[in-house]
Amino acid sequence: MPTFDLLANLPVEVDGYSLAGLTAEVSPTFTRVCTVITINGGGVEGVGEDVTYHPEDHEALWAAGPILDLAGNWTLGELCARIESLDLFPVPPVWDVSRIYRIWGFESAALDLALRQAGLPLWRALRRTPKPMRYVVSLGLGEPPTLLPVERRLALDPTLRFKLDAKSSWTPELIEALVATGAVDSIDLKSFYRDTQVDQPADPVLYRRVAEAFPDAWLEDPDIVDPATAAVLAPYHDRITWDYPIHSVADIESLPFKPRTVNVKPSRIGTLERLCEAYDYCESNDIGAYSGGQTELGPGRGQAQYLSSVFHPDAPNDLAPSAYNQEYPPAGLPPSPLWPVPDTPGFRWDQDVPALA
Repeated sequence: MPTFDLLANLPVEVDGYSLAGLTAEVSPTFTRVCTVITINGGGVEGVGEDVTYHPEDHEALWAAGPILDLAGNWTLGELCARIESLDLFPVPPVWDVSRIYRIWGFESAALDLALRQAGLPLWRALRRTPKPMRYVVSLGLGEPPTLLPVERRLALDPTLRFKLDAKSSWTPELIEALVATGAVDSIDLKSFYRDTQVDQPADPVLYRRVAEAFPDAWLEDPDIVDPATAAVLAPYHDRITWDYPIHSVADIESLPFKPRTVNVKPSRIGTLERLCEAYDYCESNDIGAYSGGQTELGPGRGQAQYLSSVFHPDAPNDLAPSAYNQEYPPAGLPPSPLWPVPDTPGFRWDQDVPALA
């Protein structure tokens, strides 16, 4: 049975919803703003998180308040269709892709509500057993780049693994030092980003250096259109994986070659139905999957961890505890792998309760 069909007919009663803003200083140059969406019905609440990146998009949402008509008795599939039919932005977003992020915020809250009303944890509804979820820490090394961000985190937990944002400013000496840590699972080349703090144009010198220095690492989101970088990466197609372009099964099918694995990121795919289709497609086509976050501040991080524990627990999931996003992470963060949630109804990952036996 298709995965979405296991969820679509869950009944869900909606009385209304509320919004709450979250803000955190992630770094001296990045203040993260998110919105927790709480949908309520029948004395029960479901939560989700809108990870839209521009603060003004959140501020417009808060100013407008809960103006969408979601009240009524639905199936979960009907409620998701209703959400997708509405314009969730009181004013047009800065980035059009933010529409997908906000849909996921509402639909993840709707899923949580439907499961809690039914008294079911997600994994039981999906007829799957969650397993401990392996994670990596996603990290940039600053400008000029330095080994310090990696060393600071390894001092807290020497077993940590990393996905690192490579930059043209990486020197051979820095790369040699990173290799010596033995802790790098993935190199993110970020070739699709434009006008952001993490832009990295195609660079054949950088691509060759990292591909050769880290022979077992995944190479995420390279530029294989530029002839020079395409030539450098021609021998490494089995290590190339994709994140930024993946919003649907159609995007996976349109890749220049069949990947061994892709990043199935819930908030980037957007709708619950498309997300389920992506899981099913990867499974039936022998394509691996892993997942990543978007600097969530609220329940969205745990929800992505939950899905990873069900669908791809052993992959290098870019879903470390959110505190690792801080410039100086605190000690005592839970090590990888993170253990599954207990038999609690809903779509929530709670690390403060006992794990499943």
